[in-house]
Amino acid sequence: MLSFVIRHRKLSFFVAFLLIFVISGYLFLPGFLKNNSTEIARTSIAIVKSVSKILPIEQDTKKEIDVIGTLVSTFTETNGKTYSFLIMLQNNYELRPGGGFLGQYGVLKVKDGKIISFVVEDANLLDQRIKDANINITPPWPLTRYGQVRRWLLHDSNFSPDFPTNAAKAEYFYRLGGGRERFDGIIAINADVLNDVIGITGPITIPGFNTYTKDNAAISLEADVEKNYLGEDVSAELKQARKTVMKRLATEIVNRLSNLGDLKNIADLGLEELRDKNVQLFFKDADLQTLISSVYWDGSVAKDWNNDFLMVVDANIGALKSDYYIKRSLDYIVDFTGAKPTATLTFTYDHTATHGDWRTSDYHTYTRVYTPTGSKYIEGSRQKTGGVSTANDTTFKKSVFSYKVDALIGQTLPTSISYELPDTITADSYELLIQKQSGTGDIPVKVTLKTAEGEFSQEATLKKDIRLSFVKAK
Repeated sequence: MLSFVIRHRKLSFFVAFLLIFVISGYLFLPGFLKNNSTEIARTSIAIVKSVSKILPIEQDTKKEIDVIGTLVSTFTETNGKTYSFLIMLQNNYELRPGGGFLGQYGVLKVKDGKIISFVVEDANLLDQRIKDANINITPPWPLTRYGQVRRWLLHDSNFSPDFPTNAAKAEYFYRLGGGRERFDGIIAINADVLNDVIGITGPITIPGFNTYTKDNAAISLEADVEKNYLGEDVSAELKQARKTVMKRLATEIVNRLSNLGDLKNIADLGLEELRDKNVQLFFKDADLQTLISSVYWDGSVAKDWNNDFLMVVDANIGALKSDYYIKRSLDYIVDFTGAKPTATLTFTYDHTATHGDWRTSDYHTYTRVYTPTGSKYIEGSRQKTGGVSTANDTTFKKSVFSYKVDALIGQTLPTSISYELPDTITADSYELLIQKQSGTGDIPVKVTLKTAEGEFSQEATLKKDIRLSFVKAK
């Protein structure tokens, strides 16, 4: 029997869906729909594995399928063991370094392949318990300087681009707030998952509310359950009734998923959410953690990459849910024709909103650019950014350049900085790893190399981490 409890002050719009469609849905959907969950899950994975051996599937995909098989086998085994997970529910329309504003969290328990309980609580309630205990943790300085945050709490805990770091920090605050559960794993889920789920079910109309599509589901639902019910003139009964839309929408989506007749669409969705970091995983079991790290589902910042590296990390501070309207693009030029190798990064913000409202404003972000350790900012090179500060991050073995960006509504803002790369990075053995920040969507990328042999360019889309290498013609 599934125990499903929600504690809230103001329940965020996407919570109920993420609980069902990702946690219950992807690993445990068969059990949610039918009683023989364990056998169906294992059989489905076995079928996918057998297909992968005879179809021209990329090797990475085969490895991912093997990892899924191990996860399903582990958590559906009928051995009487209860597994507990901390679920971080993140709204990436208010982007944070770890994916999105952490408005709610959940505690999920699974036994013999079945969900036996799921308790969800507004992060503000746990944070209040920390305040009531007079616990005061100093926040990262950008939160204080740009967001006037004086006390670090759970809802701001995911301020690292590295998910293992955020997972540990979330559990730390959970304990400060009185939480006693011992977790086997921690899972972060972004709001975009709802849109993607409706992308495979098709548009859904809930009479009296809205038609939800893959393009508008999350943002429309936010308006339906929050914005349209703000104000003292709205009765308590009506405010409570608004939440029925989530239950009705959830029921309809589950019905459609159960009648798809093809598990491949659901499996493909799950893989895409993991690949693009809309879902990030961390397990206490070292073997399981090694497995998910091997397919890059752990959301970690690469520490042992020894060539060129780039990761741009935004933190929306005080800009409401404006990330829904922000479109990003990246242009990266590496020049090997001078005395030292140099890099120029142009990161463009296109604020597509036409006006401000209750969820949208000019965009304000604290940006960090992670580069190879030993990189040096070229003074005076910045364009359309605030002042650039530099730091050496010994944990991730990176040089980090940080600055403030303000992108106005309806305008496009191309920001730019230049820096020297360490001499160990050469054209003869050049490789580049671009890591994606969770929650940013698809980002068009153009990489240009200037060498003695000429100029070479490559375009791609940053849907997941990208690896590029320069191979000289023989």
